[in-house]
Amino acid sequence: MTDLDNLRYPIGRFRPPATSIPGIRAAQIETLRSLPEHLRAAVAGLDEAQLDTPYRDGGWTVRQVVHHLADSHANAYVRFKLALTEDWPTIKPYDEAAWARLPDSSQAIEPSLIFIDGLHQRLVAVLESMSEEDFQRGFNHPERGRMTLAANLTLYDWHARHHTAHITSLRARKGW
Repeated sequence: MTDLDNLRYPIGRFRPPATSIPGIRAAQIETLRSLPEHLRAAVAGLDEAQLDTPYRDGGWTVRQVVHHLADSHANAYVRFKLALTEDWPTIKPYDEAAWARLPDSSQAIEPSLIFIDGLHQRLVAVLESMSEEDFQRGFNHPERGRMTLAANLTLYDWHARHHTAHITSLRARKGW
């Protein structure tokens, strides 16, 4: 990996596992349960200038990363519920970069942190109620194709750790 790759992918690029088994799923759900706590710890004590520091040249600011996690995981929650209540629905992708440039992504992070806390309580409740059969349900993603809920859980487990690591690795590099 190059230095840029290490900054962009501090925990490595997403690699879907060959199989999805309940034991692994429990750990993935735990990642989502603990995201609000880990994210709060990652941003604790940062001042406004630090929140507005990009995690890498050309990357999002810490503030934008926090708001992105709220946006992205809200979309994930809706996708899980759509797939559990419809037969392989086609979901709508969104332009993450454009969302990160909207004015609300420059606001205080506390509303997004509160939102992530409540959202993840509900998301985890849904995930813990799902059967093996439910995890084999899924949706059609116009860009990624057919995706099971087991695969979507794997993606969001990585996503939560990936963006939290953007913040914690920036803090480590800067000595914050």
